[in-house]
Amino acid sequence: MTYESAAQAAHLREGIHFSGMATRIQLSPQQFQRISRALADPHRFAMLRKIHATPNMTCADSCADLTISPATVSHHLKDLENAELIRVTKDGRYKLLEPRKDIWQAYLAELKSL
Repeated sequence: MTYESAAQAAHLREGIHFSGMATRIQLSPQQFQRISRALADPHRFAMLRKIHATPNMTCADSCADLTISPATVSHHLKDLENAELIRVTKDGRYKLLEPRKDIWQAYLAELKSL
């Protein structure tokens, strides 16, 4: 199994479908709902905007200007990760946050088709 087909198989298990050879992502209804719920909270939306503006930022940087507790920040980041709007990778002691632009573009495409 090639990397691309392995990645596609993983996405299919998660409800994300590729259509055609151009790897255009089509979200399942459940994935679309998870993203919509994640974006409904103003703190999560603000965090996502900040992550998109500064890729590979740390978790601490994502909430530097928000007046919420670290536990709440952790909860919000987990919701964004579960909606697949961000990817969290570990780099030593730090967790780096990276926006999933492919998922974001698929979400926007779904909104446009409504």
